[in-house]
Amino acid sequence: MSAFKKQQGGKYPVEPVKNGKPEYILRLFVSGILQNSVNAIKNINQICEQYLKGNYKLEIIDIYQQPDLAVSEQIIVIPVMIIKHPLPERRIIGDLSDVEKVLEILNCK
Repeated sequence: MSAFKKQQGGKYPVEPVKNGKPEYILRLFVSGILQNSVNAIKNINQICEQYLKGNYKLEIIDIYQQPDLAVSEQIIVIPVMIIKHPLPERRIIGDLSDVEKVLEILNCK
C-alpha cells in the first residue's frame, strides 16, 4: 500500500474534476492489506484516466479506516466499487481487471 498515500480519515486522494460537475461519481471500498484491493485501485485509476478523461470523482475508502461508511453502504465483500452517478446506482465486485466489463457497467463504451 505504500504506493498510495492516504489522506486523513483513511481516504485516498480524490481525483480532480476538470470541467465543473463530474459525470461519474465512484466510490471504491478496499482493504489496504489485500492484494485484490491494491489491484482494484491501480485498475480503476487507469480506467478513469484513459476512458473518463477527467470527468469523474473517485473516492477510495479503506474499510478498516472508515468502517462506518462500509456499514452505511452495506458492504459485505471487497473490493467493491459503487457507481453513485449516473443513476441508477450500480456495484462492481472484484479487482476491476476486466476493463470491457467495467466500461459496459459504466455505460461509456
